[in-house]
Amino acid sequence: MTTSALTRRVRVLASAGDRHEEILTPAALGFLGRLVDAFAARRQWLLKERRRRAIRLATGTPLGFPVATAAVRGEPSWRVAPPAPGLSDRRVEITGPPADRRMAVNALNSGARVWMADFEDATSPTWENVIGGQLTLLDAIERRIDFTSPEGKRYALRDDPATIVVRPRGWHLEEHHLEFDGLPVPASLVDFGLYFFHCAQRQIDAGHGPYFYLPKLENHYEARLWNDVFVLAQDLLGIPRGTVRATVLIETITAAFEMEEILYELREHSSGLNAGRWDYLFSLIKTFGHRTDFLLPDRAQVTMTAPFMRAYTELLVRTCHRRGAHAIGGMAAQVPSRDPEANAAALAKVRLDKEREAEDGFDGSWVAHPGLVRTCRDAFDAVLEERPDQRHRTREDVAVTAPDLLSVRRISGPPTEEGVRTNVAVALRYFDAWLRGQGAVALYGLMEDAATAEIARVQIWQWLRHRVIDRATVLRHLDAELASLGAEFPWADLDAVRRLFEETTLTPELPAFFTPPAYARHLVRTSEDRA
Repeated sequence: MTTSALTRRVRVLASAGDRHEEILTPAALGFLGRLVDAFAARRQWLLKERRRRAIRLATGTPLGFPVATAAVRGEPSWRVAPPAPGLSDRRVEITGPPADRRMAVNALNSGARVWMADFEDATSPTWENVIGGQLTLLDAIERRIDFTSPEGKRYALRDDPATIVVRPRGWHLEEHHLEFDGLPVPASLVDFGLYFFHCAQRQIDAGHGPYFYLPKLENHYEARLWNDVFVLAQDLLGIPRGTVRATVLIETITAAFEMEEILYELREHSSGLNAGRWDYLFSLIKTFGHRTDFLLPDRAQVTMTAPFMRAYTELLVRTCHRRGAHAIGGMAAQVPSRDPEANAAALAKVRLDKEREAEDGFDGSWVAHPGLVRTCRDAFDAVLEERPDQRHRTREDVAVTAPDLLSVRRISGPPTEEGVRTNVAVALRYFDAWLRGQGAVALYGLMEDAATAEIARVQIWQWLRHRVIDRATVLRHLDAELASLGAEFPWADLDAVRRLFEETTLTPELPAFFTPPAYARHLVRTSEDRA
């Protein structure tokens, strides 16, 4: 089938915006159509398999390391591809939404080695944010991102900006502003395909390449799908196979049991694994929330030193280094404060976290704010010194079993009143911001994204299910926090925020993600605006 024919099968349903025609060209839509035509049906099958597996786990099927792939884990000789240009030293990585040009320039200039341009958890996927993010990336690579704010402040890209790595949305999400044969286009393919079409060769010409973070994978079959997407995309544009590099976030409990298999599927395109801590806890509760032996206390009490979290991160480092891949640590979300005492306390917490990661063998870690870059870099400099990484540390001392990864009972306990209130407050404030088009939100001294709202709401759901708190308590906090939110932001749509909380938190069955029903509200608002 010709590209022009596929272009006619792709329809843009949104109104044209400023410079959108630079991204939504006929050739780009034709390329996207080729990807959707090749992989959409397989994606649907894998999502159905997710649901089938969730039912099996909920009804008692044990979770363990797959027997069918034991040969992959047992074969000592295979390795992933060597580090690609711009990805050899990853000691500090900063994250943020690409549509915000000010944040993008600050991240690229922050001194971090990598900027993860996040279309997923840090982006509320309004159409303007989706296409605006693509324009930001194109302008950054073309070095025309400089601008002056309305207040007169100048933002200009420095000579050695961070390496760009793009995180597309997960397999479970759809982009309803684009249709292929009358069906919404998978959001992951939109984010990947538009960036790859416009920027892959430009990145190669600039000395780097098209690099990605892959979110929310639940098994190695989903990694295999991504690998096949990479192969076809490279072939269609005449780019050598293996040019793409992808780091996978291990942020689901099922993926933790398939780390080696995930690296194996992506091996010619792999650049490592990342420990996505909040989404990992969210996945744990979502998978086993019906069981009393997986009842978690306040999320503030579930630190990275908890036994099951230590098992997860140490297995990740051992797995990566055994296969020659980078192991990237979790997020430091603190926002620097103007209060010197509070700021010192926040930086001390970040420093301890990053020192632990560096000493455990991680090759780098994430921060959410430019003000944390130096603290993270100092922690890794002290261990790495002049080396770009510590992949030579294969952590042969680590031996993690399935029970180790599932040993939640050792830290279980009832929530506190403050823990319940905080979860309600964080979820409501994040929902409000997300519905208004903001995906990265400063809340209570932390830069939060969708993962925080997910863990907050599922904890409330779990505590209600096991009757360690009562519904009246949650509703009391809901009313109080909505009133507080309304006083702080008089323009907030409190009814929409409340409905979203009730639909995703106070239901007998737990919705897998809050983002699809929230996204549906974006679509309603968009259609109302057009009308």
